[in-house]
Amino acid sequence: MSSHLTSQVWLRKFRFFSFLCLALSILSVSLPRLSFAQVDTFEFETQEQQKRFRSLSDELRCPMCQNTSLSGSTGGVAEDLRREVHRMIMEGMSDEQIEQFMYERYGDFIFYKPRLKPETILLWFGPLLFFLIGAIVLVNIWRKAKRMDAEPVVVTGDSKSRLDALFAEHGRSKAVAKNSNE
Repeated sequence: MSSHLTSQVWLRKFRFFSFLCLALSILSVSLPRLSFAQVDTFEFETQEQQKRFRSLSDELRCPMCQNTSLSGSTGGVAEDLRREVHRMIMEGMSDEQIEQFMYERYGDFIFYKPRLKPETILLWFGPLLFFLIGAIVLVNIWRKAKRMDAEPVVVTGDSKSRLDALFAEHGRSKAVAKNSNE
């Protein structure tokens, strides 16, 4: 009875410890994102301009930080680009004009979703292509294995005599090993 209670106590402790580890892991992953969030002090004339700024800042990648948007980066380059986006919005430029300006300056890298053009076709459809190639290879391996299982094994006279000799030798070696152990 006491071992059953002990196992229940350990189970409760294990569940609590697992929950604590999970909670701390989630907290440790989310806190750095919160602490590095960029605070913008830009003033806009309308809410629509502010929404456009937020949208563009989220869609454009920081050239210095590799995989961070302009709004999520604390780098100096991102700060300059946010200032530049703000200036262009205030001057009345459209989103397309701002994106074109950034493209001319930094190339496709500035976009999280690069434009679809001949140079980026492999980037867009490469994963699908590799998936299809892998699926075709897998299907071919499966078919070949299925055919091998379906074919009966044919033992010819020469193969049969060699197999008999191997079995006989194996039987003798087992008997010798058994006698030496006794």
